[in-house]
Amino acid sequence: MAKQRIIHANIVLEKEIWKNGSVLIDNGTIIEVSDNNDVSENVTIIDAKNKLLIPGMVDVHIHGANGFDMMDGTTESVQEVSKQCAKTGCTSFLATSVTSSLDALEEMIDSVKKVKGQEQGASIAGIHLEGPYLNEKRKGMQNQKYLREPNVSEIDKLLVRAESFIKMVTVAPELDGGLELVKYLVEKEVIVAIAHSDATYEEAKEAFQHGASHVTHCFNAMSPIHHRKPGVVTAAFEQEHVSLQAIVDNVHLHPAIVRLMHRIKGSEKLVLITDALQAMGLGDGQYHFGGHHVTVKDGIATLSDGTLASSTVTMNQALKKTFENGVPLVDAVRMAATTPAELLGLMRKGKIAEGYDADLVLLDEDFHVSKTMKEGHIISL
Repeated sequence: MAKQRIIHANIVLEKEIWKNGSVLIDNGTIIEVSDNNDVSENVTIIDAKNKLLIPGMVDVHIHGANGFDMMDGTTESVQEVSKQCAKTGCTSFLATSVTSSLDALEEMIDSVKKVKGQEQGASIAGIHLEGPYLNEKRKGMQNQKYLREPNVSEIDKLLVRAESFIKMVTVAPELDGGLELVKYLVEKEVIVAIAHSDATYEEAKEAFQHGASHVTHCFNAMSPIHHRKPGVVTAAFEQEHVSLQAIVDNVHLHPAIVRLMHRIKGSEKLVLITDALQAMGLGDGQYHFGGHHVTVKDGIATLSDGTLASSTVTMNQALKKTFENGVPLVDAVRMAATTPAELLGLMRKGKIAEGYDADLVLLDEDFHVSKTMKEGHIISL
């Protein structure tokens, strides 16, 4: 691959935005970030035309897109989600399940493994199992038929089948066997997240003390903050090692809550996610998701009883809304790219800096994606 230089870019770095900057790429790796906009050198030039250049975003929680669902159990579905992610500025993602039978989870794992390394869009960074060990009281859109108590033997079967490709598991630690499962997953170096949980403050704190370190779609589908019953969220706020997911679509979280989360946790412990279902990229209509009939109207996905059923927001839209909600742009980009990359241990992703992979996204002034690049290859225009 010939050297490439992106010129005339407004580059979002860790602490600042470098105006009219340049990024030199060699063999898929960033080798220089500077103000050199010289077009006479023997490299392929990409003129950013003063657009915003950010690191490729990382979505640790996405169920589907463009009419396809991870639980379809097909490689086509995984590929379509990969391609749709790239169109929205996401270059790495965790394929995320819903509560299902063991057979369905195994089919999902198999389809993801077959696509890994052959992605036509964003790279698969692993699998996120959302359930099935969740609390019926806080099930949200999770299918009650398949909810069950934590089962170390069952999760071990899934870990073996996935060949250590399961990176995150969302659980309700207050269930019988919940703490045992938390400890087991931590020993296996799997990120343990809490959600769909009715845990008390004390129960959540105990899970965090035993190695749980993340909260899935924070504030949603969990015991709320009450002045006499602080719940999961307060326990998470108090634990410095715990990071939080945020669905910033102005539906799941009020803008004031987004600002509160940012003020308490900072951009280093906040992760923007989509939690998108297959309606992402298609819009309003009728869908089948997680064993339920889902209606999407005005971009809001709900079950027949009004329960929110995931989201249709994209990563670039979430980034825009986070910025519009009052979070500084540098911090918002960190929440969309750097922090999730660090969470997953993707050591060469999530930053525009020398030695990092050239996973890059050009955004216009309205945060529309102009180009998405993965390891120096343009994968979406």
